[in-house]
Amino acid sequence: MLPNNFRTFSVFIIVLFFSNISIAQNKTLYSYQDLSKFYFKSQKDSLKKSWVCPQVFTNKTTQKKYKEIWDSRTDFITEAIDNNDFIYDVDLYNYINGIITDLKKSNATLLTQSPFLILDRSAAVNAYALGGNVIAVNLGLITFTQSREEIALVIAHELSHNILKHPENSMKERAAWLTSDEYKNSLNAVLDSKYERFTRLKKVLETYTFSRNKHSRYHESDADSLAIVMLRNSNISFDPRFFLRLDSTDNAYQLPLKSPVKNYFASYNMQLDDAWFTKRSKGLSSRNYNFKDTTSLNDSLKTHPDCVERFEKTKNQASAKISLTAIPSSIKDRANKMLLWNMYDNLSLTPCLYRIFLEKDKGNTDPWFDFMTYNIIAGLYYSNLQLNRFNAIGIIPKEYISKNYYELQNMLEQIPSDKLEDLYKSAAGAAFWSGMPSDAKGMKTLFATLNNDDKNAKGPAAAKDYINSNPSSMYCEFAEHFKK
Repeated sequence: MLPNNFRTFSVFIIVLFFSNISIAQNKTLYSYQDLSKFYFKSQKDSLKKSWVCPQVFTNKTTQKKYKEIWDSRTDFITEAIDNNDFIYDVDLYNYINGIITDLKKSNATLLTQSPFLILDRSAAVNAYALGGNVIAVNLGLITFTQSREEIALVIAHELSHNILKHPENSMKERAAWLTSDEYKNSLNAVLDSKYERFTRLKKVLETYTFSRNKHSRYHESDADSLAIVMLRNSNISFDPRFFLRLDSTDNAYQLPLKSPVKNYFASYNMQLDDAWFTKRSKGLSSRNYNFKDTTSLNDSLKTHPDCVERFEKTKNQASAKISLTAIPSSIKDRANKMLLWNMYDNLSLTPCLYRIFLEKDKGNTDPWFDFMTYNIIAGLYYSNLQLNRFNAIGIIPKEYISKNYYELQNMLEQIPSDKLEDLYKSAAGAAFWSGMPSDAKGMKTLFATLNNDDKNAKGPAAAKDYINSNPSSMYCEFAEHFKK
């Protein structure tokens, strides 16, 4: 459920989803060819040709601005495809599309066409309307939700945005405002002033932002109301408490671990110094901090910070008898692994590792998570050799994380280079490797080359060898980074 400025994609994006190509899936997850830059290649090439901006304004300046906004959405989606932001996975697609199909069957007058679905690899607990009867569902939403009905509410909400033309109307409103005399006069007044130009410009932009957010709140309320109608028509239970759960979507890294952080490294037979888990720098930023205080923080990153208000408005519309259907564990598992791999490939090492530890706390003994722990350690060691360790860690302010996350973050930042090398070598010899498939073992071989290549001369050849030996492996995405 993204802000309106991200919901403004045209009906012509539908061409991306007409393909019924069936690609063999990797036994573990998906194949390399299921990434969007491959799966949607032919459709992407035709997108700009078929994307025709409608003539809605008689004023040439406003129409030109409208076309600029329209074209920027084309660029956004094509770049997202090239960046592999999307994924095609048969199991996940069929599960989510099954919910959409049920909604359509019972709401034929509202959904005159079958909506098209795209799976976004983002960890954010989100879904968003693209306009033109197309929606995207994030992997993070699948892993966060607890029932099929909860996902159905979010999907119905996004379909409602498309039905009510909110994405298209948002584009028109933005074009009209940016070319209005009011906006131009406000900017000219800032330019004519001699003092406090930045402050005055900020106020102009704040007014514009407030206006858009105000319209967004109206849109959210309308979409909620229509979504509940769609659920009722489809005999899908609606529980207003779903909205309250959405209020905790950004708290993943505030969850504590069940054991001390260093215990999760015990299988590597390496003693970790307690001092590495404590910030050594001096100053106010490193003083003692009560992490329990963070529970009352309002997270400004929430897409819908008014979840309590939404609950209050809809609590009287709850289904008479609420029946919830558990999401199959296989669906949850696939979405979680795909999400973790994407985080890792995007060099979000600390949050990825913390999520793995949370998974282990649930009693999950799947060796794939040990394999991913090795990848993170190996990737951190490589980043350290490239003098890029700090960026790979991805420091998050302690106000937004748990004490355990803060300790893990400190450890990854402060472990001495020679000890990090020892940890990397110990992980490479761990017992779980005996049960790993060949493409996973190939990752260890690739890292061995990368982390012993002082002049960065052997990496490209090793990466090409990996891809040639494992052409369908999802891990080819990682090897691609080192081909050039």
